[in-house]
Amino acid sequence: MDTAQEIAAKGLHSAALSNNGKLGVIGSIYHGGSLWNANGERVFDWNHRQEEPSTFLAVALSPEGNWAVTAERHAVSLWNTQTGRSVGYRSVPGEVLDIALAPDGNFALIGLADFGAILFDVRRGAMGHKLPHTNRVRSVDLSDDGTLAITGSEDGKARLWSVSTGQLLGEVAHDEDVQMVRLSPDGTLALSAAKYDKAVIWRTTDQTIIGEIPLRKEHLKRGIRFTSAEFSTDGKYLLTGRPDHIVQLWNVKTTEEQSSWALDKRSQWKPTSAAVLAVGFDEKRNRYHALASNGFWFTLSQKP
Repeated sequence: MDTAQEIAAKGLHSAALSNNGKLGVIGSIYHGGSLWNANGERVFDWNHRQEEPSTFLAVALSPEGNWAVTAERHAVSLWNTQTGRSVGYRSVPGEVLDIALAPDGNFALIGLADFGAILFDVRRGAMGHKLPHTNRVRSVDLSDDGTLAITGSEDGKARLWSVSTGQLLGEVAHDEDVQMVRLSPDGTLALSAAKYDKAVIWRTTDQTIIGEIPLRKEHLKRGIRFTSAEFSTDGKYLLTGRPDHIVQLWNVKTTEEQSSWALDKRSQWKPTSAAVLAVGFDEKRNRYHALASNGFWFTLSQKP
């Protein structure tokens, strides 16, 4: 492990990294939201109300990193990462569980507790397509060009959608709640992972499963799951984070583990762990980033 930089004294509710690993947006437990760079420098403080720390349960960055979105339980705000200014604060028609942001912050994909997800223009406060499920939507993601959306629900379905039409393009069924979904940057591959069930990688064109991440049965029984995941830009690798402070790098083609890291705890002497809330690839080869619930930004390296 290369470095561990403290970015929140008491820990995090939520976190997201830019595609190049240069920026991270967090929702801290006691001090609201903020934007950080990979050097451990706070760039901006963000809260929905002045002089009152917000509780951000979900945050996201646009693919190019120029925009960020922060979400409370029933409200979202869009921020310019260059100026730090908010360009839209809106109420949301439902309880927010997860959020993803399109290129240039043009719209957000919001996973809701009321059995569906929505496409939402935060700048204008305009509702787009509704993407229905039959239970809570725990995880959402967008392709980097903003044309494909994926939703994962407690109804056991991972669903793929056309952003322009709102049409359901396909789905993959799991035996349990789908708790994590991700798209590769080009939208050709998807990951869906369910509680007490398998994690699979599949082609978005025909929903053919091309690999299953080999999670150990004892981990599944204990509810060990992925709390974060990202595909590499070329789609050849998958980086995942778990609730027990473990980060793993997988070869997508073979689904074999390439590397793993155990992130440092805040205290070695207390029975505390650190859920990995966000993972990302660096522009430099064999270098990675992870933001953990204990309030640290970890920079990781893999031996060539």
